[in-house]
Amino acid sequence: MRLTTLALTLAAALTVAACGGEPAKTTAPAAGAADTYPLTECVVSGEKLGGMGAFVSIQHEGREVRFCCKDCVADFNKDPKPFLAKLDAAKK
Repeated sequence: MRLTTLALTLAAALTVAACGGEPAKTTAPAAGAADTYPLTECVVSGEKLGGMGAFVSIQHEGREVRFCCKDCVADFNKDPKPFLAKLDAAKK
């Protein structure tokens, strides 16, 4: 159990170093909490969130953005504007 926790902590730290952003998390909202995220699919690939295991969530300029996998985070970081526009359109 401790080795798993250590591996997850190391993976999160490496994600932060590679992406230059907040640590990625792979957890859903707490049971009973209202989930207000407007998309059910990855903002980059269009894959169902959680369809490939736990989704990845980052904070980008104070906004939560969810992805199906860490590879999509790297694609997002190259040019976030079109993906943020997709997220904004889904909120309306």
